[in-house]
Amino acid sequence: MSADNRTNTLIEEFQKRFHSTPSQVAIAPGRVNLIGEHTDYNDGFVLPIALQRDVRIVMAPREDRTIRLFSLEYDSTIEFSLDQFKPSENLHWGNYIKGVAWSLQEEGLILQGFDGVISGNVPRGSGLSSSAALEVACGQALLSASGLSHSINGPRLAQIAQRAENKYVGVNCGIMDQFISVLGAVDQALLIDCRSLDYRLVSMPTDVSIVIGNTKASRSLADSAYNERRSQCEEGVAILQTVLPHIQALRDVSAAELEEHQSLLPSPVIYQRCHHVVTENERVLYAVDALEEGDLNQVGQLMNQSHASLRDDYQVSSNALDIMVELMSSIPGCYGARLTGAGFGGCAIALVKPGTEQAVADAIYDGYPKVTQIWPEVYTTQASSGSRVEEL
Repeated sequence: MSADNRTNTLIEEFQKRFHSTPSQVAIAPGRVNLIGEHTDYNDGFVLPIALQRDVRIVMAPREDRTIRLFSLEYDSTIEFSLDQFKPSENLHWGNYIKGVAWSLQEEGLILQGFDGVISGNVPRGSGLSSSAALEVACGQALLSASGLSHSINGPRLAQIAQRAENKYVGVNCGIMDQFISVLGAVDQALLIDCRSLDYRLVSMPTDVSIVIGNTKASRSLADSAYNERRSQCEEGVAILQTVLPHIQALRDVSAAELEEHQSLLPSPVIYQRCHHVVTENERVLYAVDALEEGDLNQVGQLMNQSHASLRDDYQVSSNALDIMVELMSSIPGCYGARLTGAGFGGCAIALVKPGTEQAVADAIYDGYPKVTQIWPEVYTTQASSGSRVEEL
């Protein structure tokens, strides 16, 4: 369904439910990370793009401080007052909405209510940041309904949305997902320094497409593995600080320094975890240089190296992801492929020559179910624009 058709469907639903016409639509995209995995909580670098898939809220401001929001996907409505609300035990999706309202009010903002209908086509549970898109769309809707759209800049809105997920919903996510959902741009990747939150747009060559393969495999191991990997990185840093007192995180360690002091680390596993993060940070910066030079072959090689590092050093790949990457890479015209996101399940991403997207998809649909007995999904995208509010 085209973007216009999706918005029209929401407008029709709004008219049916609220017997009036919405005035605006708030839009926030999902994201996929080109390279830079498990670097964010190590103060490192990431290079995501905004997807051509998003969460949309058609809305009309209210005179009072009541939020009424109907979800097409969940076929349910949340209604609450901005003066007093608490997390819901039943409507989990509504807690993201309440969390953003809470987080905005923590900034001292005086919010107004709105009526709205919400829908998204970012696949849920796939590692493409449907939750960040939901939070950012809600933030844009609340700010617009309250006449406050110009009171919060993009980076601050991303932080407000992240705080909602961390403190209200209770998910300890990093800043990347919300940042790219707010600040993405057409045909641009976004280099984010996860320590300083400095960022800059990086032009994507026009002669490239992005194919995303959703393994549809369980990500049940991802949360426990994430916490374990994070503590292993912190253990490595604590030991390396005894000889490198200037470092605060693995972001500050060079590959040469890691090799020089490898013998200090208590096990091969701790070294492997550190090695992935240190080299992955380098790969992100090399990838930025290669993109700016239009060297897609080099970008592809860096993506391949990233996947190997995630598989062998960080050990967050899976049979499903390895098969997906192998199938993507088997097609002439694929520059490179890697898992994207936390790992174990979720998605892989490939950089391909335009015109080969269908061949890559066909290879996935033909080969992947034979090995995994799981039917995958395949999406093609270009780098898209970040969040916004449009008049209807």
